[in-house]
Amino acid sequence: MCFGALLPDRSMTANRLNCASDTSAPSSAPAAAPSGLSQIKLFATLSGLYLAQGIPTYLIAAALPPVLREHGVSRSSIGLLSLLMLPLVLKFLWAPLIDRFRFLPIGHRRGWIVPMQLVTATAIACMALIEPTNVVGLFAICTVLAIAMSTQDIATDGYATRTLSEQNRGVGNACQGGAVAFGVVIGGTGSLVLFETVGWTATLLTVAAISLLPLLVTLWMREPEQQPPQVASPCGGRALPNRPSLRAFFMRREAVRILIVALVFRASEGLVKAMEGPYLVDAGLPLSWIGYLSGASAATAGIIGSILAIALIKWQGTEKALLTLGALRTVCFALFALHAIGWVDGYLPVMSAAGFQTFIRYMEIVVLYSLFMSVASKNQPGTDFTILACAQLIVYLLGSSLSGLIADAAGYDLLFVIATALSALAVLLTARVFTMSIGQPGNPEMPEALQSATKTQRGNHDRGL
Repeated sequence: MCFGALLPDRSMTANRLNCASDTSAPSSAPAAAPSGLSQIKLFATLSGLYLAQGIPTYLIAAALPPVLREHGVSRSSIGLLSLLMLPLVLKFLWAPLIDRFRFLPIGHRRGWIVPMQLVTATAIACMALIEPTNVVGLFAICTVLAIAMSTQDIATDGYATRTLSEQNRGVGNACQGGAVAFGVVIGGTGSLVLFETVGWTATLLTVAAISLLPLLVTLWMREPEQQPPQVASPCGGRALPNRPSLRAFFMRREAVRILIVALVFRASEGLVKAMEGPYLVDAGLPLSWIGYLSGASAATAGIIGSILAIALIKWQGTEKALLTLGALRTVCFALFALHAIGWVDGYLPVMSAAGFQTFIRYMEIVVLYSLFMSVASKNQPGTDFTILACAQLIVYLLGSSLSGLIADAAGYDLLFVIATALSALAVLLTARVFTMSIGQPGNPEMPEALQSATKTQRGNHDRGL
């Protein structure tokens, strides 16, 4: 903590300059370089924490809809489950509270993660106590479940952002991608198998028990000491927030710059992904093939893609890697468009495009999240990361919601042409944003007034004033 406002006048200049460099610096590294064993424990911890989120997420998103339909629940009622995405989209609204307050005296973020996972497991167990046809009851329980998972996600992302160094950030996010892939297998595919073999109650109690196992990794959590937030208005410039807040994010140029990337880069993906399954059905692919593409092959692509993303980041750097993946994604979308127009025939091209798109998407997430972590501040890592993650999710969901309307009105061919054009444009705009000049070299996040005041103080110092 900088105590510039509390010290005598003769020491205010030096302390204000210190505050200027500490207030919003990205959390690029933890306090000390971790040993090899510590890194392994860190990666195992992150894998367990993200797996704990993935299992219930895909239980709701992938397993529940077909099971409810089999029990005679109406399609309109099943469609209401999509509203459970709202907490995941709106979690940035309460993210500052997670960064600001300690819920339990067992560590800042562990104090949120442990109780939220207990709530998640309890909610899944409660689902086993009601009938699958009780839509109102299921929706109420799943709403609590979604809020708990979203809150845990904020704390987990904040923990990952503060503990991962710049060198191992790619590996950490690859652990997240791999954990999500395993979440698909366990929470989605595994749950469906159990539903068919042992029934509703036994399946949900089993999944509830499994979802508690990742809590064991919280014993390995070692959180860096939280630096108290800045309380003064350094150098007479704009007052900087003295606690985690949404405003503090938007006062940082570098954070806003990456927010633009988050809002632009994935704008085209929802258009294609939402209509990928329906298009493959209409193209004549057997359901078993489509199931393979969206199930086992998707999980495999997720694991392999997450690993290869690490190598791509090390080879090209985060920004160039993202542009490379965007260009490859555009090629995939173009292949969908050519197939829909009729210029490319057969199942192999479109199945290859669908599989490769999944592969690219997992790599994108690793690279994007590494980029998001690189600009998250020390004082509010969970808030900053959550804002960026929610931004890219919002535009993805917006595209998903519009995809069916465009396909019905103009056909698959125009839908995929639009997606291809938007993807190419997003790559160009992202490249332009990456070249934007921001702030002052060495500390690009300083607000303009703070930069000006700092330069004036340095000039006075040079003149001996």
